[in-house]
Amino acid sequence: QVQLVESGGGLVQPGGSLSLSCAPSGIRFSINTMAWYRQAPGKQRDLVATITSGGITNYADSVKGRFTISRDNAKSTVYLQMNSLKPEDTAVYYCNVRAGHLGRYDYWGRGTQVTVSS
Repeated sequence: QVQLVESGGGLVQPGGSLSLSCAPSGIRFSINTMAWYRQAPGKQRDLVATITSGGITNYADSVKGRFTISRDNAKSTVYLQMNSLKPEDTAVYYCNVRAGHLGRYDYWGRGTQVTVSS
């Protein structure tokens, strides 16, 4: 059974930092792209950042310069370092993993809440 276990969410003041991690288990195929998405209340789920197996990264304009995505291929773990957090970063953050040939298998975590508030 495939599981994506996310951790690191919580409550932080504006300007603060949080670090998220996601450790998949049970995936039988090689992992390609790993990503973080987020969904604020009443809004659609949006892409935050992606990282390929070769380490190429891509970020949403709203988080460029503040968030950093990274991965440890030996542990099949993806991280999201979030700095200079803003109230508009408040959302449920979801881990996403694409695996198999051309990333045909798509897996999601259950999400972790990030709240930025004073």
